[in-house]
Amino acid sequence: MSNTKKTVLLFDKYANIYQEKFMDVSLYHKSLDILCNNIINENAKVLELACGPGNLTNYILQKRPNINILATDLAPNMLDLAKKNNPSAHFQLLDCKNISQLNTNFDAIICGFGFPYLSKKEAIQFIKDSSLILNPNGILYLSTIEDDNKKSGYRKGSNGDEMYMNFHEASYIEKALKLNNFEILELDRVVTQNKNQTITDLIIIAQNKVT
Repeated sequence: MSNTKKTVLLFDKYANIYQEKFMDVSLYHKSLDILCNNIINENAKVLELACGPGNLTNYILQKRPNINILATDLAPNMLDLAKKNNPSAHFQLLDCKNISQLNTNFDAIICGFGFPYLSKKEAIQFIKDSSLILNPNGILYLSTIEDDNKKSGYRKGSNGDEMYMNFHEASYIEKALKLNNFEILELDRVVTQNKNQTITDLIIIAQNKVT
């Protein structure tokens, strides 16, 4: 069974627990506010990948209720929760590795929780694919756990289940963004403690400068 399939099964299994733990996105309010302020179009089309229970979509729609959000995830149970939490949004079952298959362009793309499940190669490809479906001056919001990519591997959760986690480095993400004509508007880090471990979330907001 592939790492992706294992991850989807686990997120389906623990969807309700995940919702209880992560619906509060106050740690990300600063960066999400910057994102909202940089989406110029009042009725912008926004794509969210790996939306989970719709926690980011929920906050964004509170700030910008006229935005048209297509929220996507690969776990059906997560999508069911996201629909309940965001009745005005649109939803689709989608692997974030397949965004090039979408036949439309967007004013913003959000991938707040998907990068830990993408390899380095897949993350770089995602940035390239995003540049092709973003409108000129469109905004890309990325968040990932920052650490040495070589430390990527299986991690055991408190429930005993193992999940493959990819860690990413700012250096190659920034390089990929610049190679694909993005201008970085904001780079921030959110540091938290979890079971005596320091976790650094890297958050990057970039603008598509392709004309």
